[in-house]
Amino acid sequence: MCEVTVLVVNRCYKKTEASGLEAICVYSAEHREAYLNKVGSLKLKVEFEGLLVSILRFDSWLCLALTASVSDEETSSLCSFASESTTSQTFWTERPPGSYSLKVQNLAQLIGEKYHTRGFLVNGYNWRLIIYPKGNEKDNGSGYISMYVEIDSTSEVFAYLTFFVYNKKVNKYLCIQDTQVKRFNALKKVWGSSQMLPLELFNDPKNGYIFEEDQCEFGVDVTIDSTLTNWEIVSFNENFCYSKFFFSVKNFTMLNEHLYYMSNTFSVGGKTWVLRFYRKCFSTLDDKWISIFLHLADNERLLPDERIYTRGHFRVLDPCGSNHITEKFNCWHDQSNSGCGHDKVVSMDKLREVYLDEDDTLSVAIEFEVISATSYSPINYSAII
Repeated sequence: MCEVTVLVVNRCYKKTEASGLEAICVYSAEHREAYLNKVGSLKLKVEFEGLLVSILRFDSWLCLALTASVSDEETSSLCSFASESTTSQTFWTERPPGSYSLKVQNLAQLIGEKYHTRGFLVNGYNWRLIIYPKGNEKDNGSGYISMYVEIDSTSEVFAYLTFFVYNKKVNKYLCIQDTQVKRFNALKKVWGSSQMLPLELFNDPKNGYIFEEDQCEFGVDVTIDSTLTNWEIVSFNENFCYSKFFFSVKNFTMLNEHLYYMSNTFSVGGKTWVLRFYRKCFSTLDDKWISIFLHLADNERLLPDERIYTRGHFRVLDPCGSNHITEKFNCWHDQSNSGCGHDKVVSMDKLREVYLDEDDTLSVAIEFEVISATSYSPINYSAII
């Protein structure tokens, strides 16, 4: 017995007998009050033996299509064997398997302990469905239907598995679905369920798994777990073969104050760098101060969003003593290559008084303390396009 509630508008229903089935037929609106409630809903009870799916027409009567489904209690009895596993769950679904389906006719004639299907592709990997119709005794599956999938690859693949067994009686698939991902690799190519369904329950045609003269259907969904494809690894290196570099700029006060002087290139942290010296303050064009900046060399090209971290210090050297001027730098370099440094390192007056030698030469040192290095996952240009 099941109960159905139907929402109708301007129609009334009455029970009648048609072709041995109980049907509810549409009558004129004059019978509306007899069968419908105030909101136009009809509640009815249907008795059945088995499943009924019917759409009937008799002259001017339009009969409702009634689908009598098995009660929750009876449905539960068809999978009451299911264990309380913490790594899988059992449920019913009307959706057929999406990765592979195996329909067997005359199952009783299958001789041998197992049947494996031909290969099928999922996410570029080749798989096989393996059925043990009498159970896999080697995997504690005696007395059960046992189901597995096998990967034809030595690659490491993570996948979730859902096994299907069709039940004609409820017109649904009994499923056992993994709640934990399975790790396929060269050492473990086969995963599955050794106790999918008790043979005592499966082999009884009254339960619906065997139907239409010894037919049955199995299936599987293989869902590849998302693998890590986008990543980066950054390290901050403190140890270098060479971390300190010295430069001299001759005739410094004679430099064009509207241009900058660029040092020779030097390499550290796997990149090539240069120093730029500005006769006038870089940001304000104040001729009372000099500026020094660190840049990547022109032949260095960073990728979009690629960055390099540098930390260290500049030092304007005192040619006659140890009264050096030290300025720290701490910045990230990106594709713009705007550099890092200081606008006002030393005033021109102080420079002439202390830091230029007799030949009007400016001596500068740079020392690196930390430089970052980053590796990235390959870029899939086809996905971008």
